[in-house]
Amino acid sequence: MIVARDESDPDGALPRPAPGGSQRVAAFFDVDHTLLDVNSGSKWLRHAWLTGKVRPLRAVQALVWLVRYRLALLDLEAVTALAAEDYRGSSAADLDAEVRSWFRRDIEAHVTAEGRERVAWHRAQGHVVALLTSGTRFSATPLAELLDAPYLLCTELEVEAGKLTGRHIAPACAGPGKVVHAERFAAAHGVDLARSYFYTDSFSDLPMLERVGRPVVVNPDPRLRRHARVRGWEVERWRAA
Repeated sequence: MIVARDESDPDGALPRPAPGGSQRVAAFFDVDHTLLDVNSGSKWLRHAWLTGKVRPLRAVQALVWLVRYRLALLDLEAVTALAAEDYRGSSAADLDAEVRSWFRRDIEAHVTAEGRERVAWHRAQGHVVALLTSGTRFSATPLAELLDAPYLLCTELEVEAGKLTGRHIAPACAGPGKVVHAERFAAAHGVDLARSYFYTDSFSDLPMLERVGRPVVVNPDPRLRRHARVRGWEVERWRAA
């Protein structure tokens, strides 16, 4: 990635805006271990356990899923389908309220300082800013609102008559599914992915890192760190304030 200096960035720490063109530049941001310095999935699992909303067997399965996801060894569609089934019949409004309360209490303090700054910088450049996460709209909306990120690409849970059906709308926004969501978004919003940015920590996001012209690796897992070194990608460390 090209790095340049400007008067608002005396240390040359911020990426230089892409050159002019007919299509727009976007900045896509992963959430866990990128905009957040924690895994929100594990935090939500702990909340569900403490409130008695997850069965012991499912809790163990979910812990295994989190580890396998980190290692990019997970059947993302199958696991998303199983997880969505647990919410069949739940009120969407009630879940939204519960997640917002949980976010304020357990997650907001974990927003990375550099993530806040980078989102604001891209907005100032006139770039299209979007969160691109495997999480659901329920879990990611509070963060998008906090960061004033206007677009959210995520795993969508099906809702009918205000109730969750227990199904998700394929593909899940994870792994190769992130590319599908990003390409649809780019086509709808006039975005040139070859000139756009993607920030993430996870090797499972390699398809999306290779799809954009400006991949940025943040707080990488070991496999992604090694791959970034081979590819010559810039690696950054982001932490909560």
